[in-house]
Amino acid sequence: MKYYARVGENEYEIEITPEELFVDGTAIRVDLKQSGMTELYSMLFDGTSHELLIGSDRFNYNVTLYGEQFQIQVEDERSRRLNAGRQMSSDLSGKAAVNAPIPGLVVKVLVEEGQEVEEGLPLIILEAMKMENEIRAPRSGIVTQIEVAPGQRVEQNSVLILLE
Repeated sequence: MKYYARVGENEYEIEITPEELFVDGTAIRVDLKQSGMTELYSMLFDGTSHELLIGSDRFNYNVTLYGEQFQIQVEDERSRRLNAGRQMSSDLSGKAAVNAPIPGLVVKVLVEEGQEVEEGLPLIILEAMKMENEIRAPRSGIVTQIEVAPGQRVEQNSVLILLE
């Protein structure tokens, strides 16, 4: 399975097989085990042991290593395809409609009207085929209108949110 991890401005492609872990095509030897409390992990990397604190909120992770914090966004292949295939109608300066890439059920709206959002920020959780899909902002802007509510069924290409 492939994943895409964004740390700041850098993005990494991660592939996990039963035998190995690859980061940007390079095999990595790493062993990660939970150690005691829920968020504390012990990692063996290149023969050296490290302790990490890992907190998560869906696809966003807050990792603390040697007192330095890293915000990491993780997206699997399926979510990436869905988000890349979403329809957005407008130019970059006007209004933009964020549409449903597939039919589904709105599980959660993660933003509020008037909220300023950055490109890539999760906006809505949409359940389709028993999988939760994170619908992200296609560009930075301000949420001007939310067209859906949790529990609402939507069709493919239905307008979910308007950005300005």
